[in-house]
Amino acid sequence: MTTTSQIPTPALLLDRAKLEANAAFMTARAKALGVKLRPHMKTAKSADVARIATAGNFGGITVSTLAEARYFAQHGFKDVTYAVGLAPAKIEEALSLASRGARLNVLIDHPEQAQQLVAKAAGQDDSPLGVLIEVDCGDGRGGVLPDAPWLVELAKYVNGRPGVLFAGVLTHAGHSYACRSVDEIAKVAEAERGAVVAAAKRIRDAGIACDTVSVGSTPTATHARQLDGVTEMRPGVYMFGDLDQAGLGSLPEDRIAVSVLASVIGVYPDRILVDAGGLALSKDISAQRHNPQVGYGKVAGLRGAYVVKANQEHGIIQADDPAALNGVKVGDRLRILPNHVCMTAAAHPGYYVVNGTKVLERWPRINGWEQWPDATRKTK
Repeated sequence: MTTTSQIPTPALLLDRAKLEANAAFMTARAKALGVKLRPHMKTAKSADVARIATAGNFGGITVSTLAEARYFAQHGFKDVTYAVGLAPAKIEEALSLASRGARLNVLIDHPEQAQQLVAKAAGQDDSPLGVLIEVDCGDGRGGVLPDAPWLVELAKYVNGRPGVLFAGVLTHAGHSYACRSVDEIAKVAEAERGAVVAAAKRIRDAGIACDTVSVGSTPTATHARQLDGVTEMRPGVYMFGDLDQAGLGSLPEDRIAVSVLASVIGVYPDRILVDAGGLALSKDISAQRHNPQVGYGKVAGLRGAYVVKANQEHGIIQADDPAALNGVKVGDRLRILPNHVCMTAAAHPGYYVVNGTKVLERWPRINGWEQWPDATRKTK
């Protein structure tokens, strides 16, 4: 039987028991709040993970690229929301996915998107694209403000057109990641809820059905005090967790399910060198908002030990108390907990699924972009 001492490093490890515990937590959370759970697969990008995340739920998922939408549809996930603003050049691909049996929702927030979508979708009545209007609830990234005049105009323009089906409204409280306390996150969650519910009401008051009222973000899904008027939530990173989420109180550190396995390649009086650098860990430092010492990741099992510097292929580990590093030898293997697991996981082709040191399976992932079938093929 394969163990973690036998696999090449750096490697991405996924603790199956912790994944299942995190999935069960959010499923129970959604039911307690009275909403559907449409897990966002942008972090995991894995059909194997999606099967666990959707267990006990209605089966819908969220993705961040059309390549992901196609991959998940091929693996049996047919109810998909593509939760990134729709680029006009991607409309035909989205329509093609819908024509092949996917129930696909796309996102708009601008009249030009609506006009081009309606023009290209005409004639596809038998497999329409669902259309959601993105609402800005305070994140300041994408979306229509809930009181903007063109919110209702967008809904009116799309509603009843051939090839499209107006589905509702969607928002994402990305600014919850900058919060400093659970109470602050709860306030952002209420503002998120209030913005999208108000937008839905305006559309309904105009005589248009607005069936979907969708919110997102792991911190707000975890700490929202109520979701009255909301129909679904779309958290994603909760499946794995990371040091940033632990700092936000979204989950305890001992439920972080993903780590990077690294080999010790150097031992010095004041530091340890490992074979996992920026390309294996990422250089995201988001968790430093909660713990400035965390660097580029925390070493599991070594008290107060962090990756303080990340070169391309090298990580330098130091500890608050250098004595914590005593006994570490060249060739030892260490698990490093990531700051931002979305970025860390994107550096790897898949997961070594583990139970302790036992490797159970290997699960591939799609890294979200179009895969080139022939690397030697030239463009014309």
